Amino acid sequence: MFPFITTSVSSSFNRNGRVIGQPTEIGKKTTSRLADLWTPFEPVCKSHQVQEGAVPPVISKDLKEIAFPSRNMDSQLKRMKRDWVIPPINVPENSRGPFPQELVRIRSDHDKNRSLRYSVTGPGADQPPTGIFIIDPISGELSVNKPLDREHISNFHLRAHAVDLNGNQVENPIDIVINVIDMNDNRPEFTHQIWNGTVPEGSKPGTFVMTVTSVDKDDPKTANGMLRYKILSQNPESPTSNMFTINNKTGGIITVAAGLDREKVPQYTLIIQATDMEGNPMYGLSNTATAVIRVTDVNDNPPEFTAETFFGEVPENRVNVIVANLTVTDKDQPNTPAWNAVYKITGGDPTGRFSVPTDPTTNEGLVTVVKPIDYEISRTYVLTVEARNEVPLARGIHSPRQSTATVSIRVIDMNESPYFEPNPKLIRLEEGMMPESTLTTFTAQDPDRFMPQTIRYSKLSDPANWLRIDPNTGRIKTIAILDRESPFVKNSLYNATFLATDSGIPPASGTGTLQIFLLDINDNAPKVFPQEAEICEKPEPNAINITAVDGDLNPNAGPFAFELAHRPSDVRRNWTITRVSGDYAQVSLKIGYLESGIYEIPIIITDSGNLPMSNTSYLRIKVCQCDISGDCTDQEHIMAAGLGTGAIIAILLCIIILLILVLLFVVWMKRRDKERQAKQLLIDPEDDVRDNILKYDEEGGGEEDQDYDLSQLQQPDTIEPDAIKPVGIRRLDERPLHPEPQYPMRSAAPHPGDIGDFINEGLKAADNDPTAPPYDSLLVFDYEGSGSTAGSLSSLNSSSSGGDQDYDYLNDWGPRFRKLADMYGGSDD
Repeated sequence: MFPFITTSVSSSFNRNGRVIGQPTEIGKKTTSRLADLWTPFEPVCKSHQVQEGAVPPVISKDLKEIAFPSRNMDSQLKRMKRDWVIPPINVPENSRGPFPQELVRIRSDHDKNRSLRYSVTGPGADQPPTGIFIIDPISGELSVNKPLDREHISNFHLRAHAVDLNGNQVENPIDIVINVIDMNDNRPEFTHQIWNGTVPEGSKPGTFVMTVTSVDKDDPKTANGMLRYKILSQNPESPTSNMFTINNKTGGIITVAAGLDREKVPQYTLIIQATDMEGNPMYGLSNTATAVIRVTDVNDNPPEFTAETFFGEVPENRVNVIVANLTVTDKDQPNTPAWNAVYKITGGDPTGRFSVPTDPTTNEGLVTVVKPIDYEISRTYVLTVEARNEVPLARGIHSPRQSTATVSIRVIDMNESPYFEPNPKLIRLEEGMMPESTLTTFTAQDPDRFMPQTIRYSKLSDPANWLRIDPNTGRIKTIAILDRESPFVKNSLYNATFLATDSGIPPASGTGTLQIFLLDINDNAPKVFPQEAEICEKPEPNAINITAVDGDLNPNAGPFAFELAHRPSDVRRNWTITRVSGDYAQVSLKIGYLESGIYEIPIIITDSGNLPMSNTSYLRIKVCQCDISGDCTDQEHIMAAGLGTGAIIAILLCIIILLILVLLFVVWMKRRDKERQAKQLLIDPEDDVRDNILKYDEEGGGEEDQDYDLSQLQQPDTIEPDAIKPVGIRRLDERPLHPEPQYPMRSAAPHPGDIGDFINEGLKAADNDPTAPPYDSLLVFDYEGSGSTAGSLSSLNSSSSGGDQDYDYLNDWGPRFRKLADMYGGSDD
């Protein structure tokens, strides 16, 4: 870019490109630079005059000509002094015209003899972006057709051609380079509009803070793109208005004054300006950005207690309770290591019973009890606590006196539980101690020396219920015999737990364990083991290994002595026992064959106690038939041997109960048959004179007839009288209920034709009887009663022929009795 385009310069150039005249404002330095910039134009812009200060420069019509190099007809150069170099053409950007604006004339030596046509090719001409450069095909004048933008395309590479009217190439193409000269048409642009930086408080002058950067699209090799930075303002202006400075070339910001204090000014805001043209305020373009500098905290303020002494109280024997809250103030930034407080006990707690953790929310110190405190040992504690930050203080800062405080703690006396000493308590005794024997005295101590109290004792756990404790003295006695072989004794040790309760308010209690180690005595006789065995009828070998078990311990157990009992006599005759060792023996047969079955062999076993104990145990031996391999094959004996006495008794009881049930069932069936026979009619169904089916399914009258005594349905034989009915209301056919009944005397047997009157009389008697059931109930008429006026019917069952009796009167009773008369009153025919 040419500076003379944007400055007021009244200079001109001669045809040789030399500067004519002097600059009016820039000076000799600028003039010299213009001359240097114009030097490349000398081969091209001869006979041109450019007035400095004009935009674009005025190009004379006497254009610089660019000639094609001469050559022979065979395309060989005719002469060559040096390499043919076409200097580049420099065109300023953003030219205002008028357009098209001539740049240079292209000419060939052959245009003297014939007409030629000129053309240019390349980007900007016939290639995108097209139409920027044009050439007059006849005169060869190359022109620019529009303003150029260096920031878009900084140079163009074109190629010039010359052809005849027939289109034949008459010259080799030449390359033309067009450079776009930069102008100051772009302002500086900051990469960020707001820049954030930090600096620790208390930093010394010269401390680096941050760097701001800006870019300019203009040519950085010229003044148009050379930037300079400066600080326009600072807010706040405390403690001075110039706390920071900036490197005008790099944009680095540093501190230039001391006194940065976050607690006073936590943040600064700077307005930064960037200007091109090397910062020239008259000709340069500028832009601004904001720099926010945050002052970071350092630990330059120690924590300070809000009071010199804090107070608290705590019950004795309580742990993990907060006694007092210690409050501090710190001017540093909250919730940072420079603000977070750490508390330390420096005195008054030699046994380490307290700790002071920090509350992360309030930053308070929480005085906490971590070990039980005994009122009887110490009633008050005075602690010295120091407060510090998580990070050390900054250099040169010392902790003030307010960073240490005193904590006074009062201990409150509480009712403590009694305790047994020692706990557990171990005593050694021989088993077999008789009831009401004193074992020991198990007492507890009360730690409350300043609270006079009494202690009472009780039993808390006594699995075998062997012991009793005196509630006042703690003396322990037995209430049963101590047995080491009890299932409640483990490894000869018996545990019992007792409770001691004081008389405080509220009462406190403690437990103690009494361990009784029981010494063994010889109180258990040995027994044979195993108790069952089996051998073959012809055993080979015929020995059975046995041992003994004894609940006692050595030396009250083995070695054992084994001996066969003298009775029954066949035991020693058939069997023999041989001692193998102190604990084992062998039982074997004396004979070669023994019948299959179960045999119980009595064996006398004696232990080795100081007072030996003997016992007769029975070895149950099953003798069975065996196969070749020696296994029993007699399944019946195996089954019999496998059943115990209880199982056999249960089977027998089941069989007996089953037989009783069968017998009862048979008796019941026989009784049922007898009852059925007693209720049969005297005549067979085919001889029944009743040839009509009578319907008795009427239910009677209304609901008043439904309430009747069902006991009337029973047979008269089973009715027990409660009282004797009056004579006037008793039914004539009712069975007497008293040893001396009184019945109304009936008249003589009615005439056979009066049978209807007899039935009506009976019906009337039934209707007038208040104790009789409703008429739709079952009435029993199978008992005639004693003293009946009717004759006996026993003659019907007589074995006599009945020929002497006259049954003809039955014919007068109606057709129902006519067949009966024929049966008994007829002739033998």
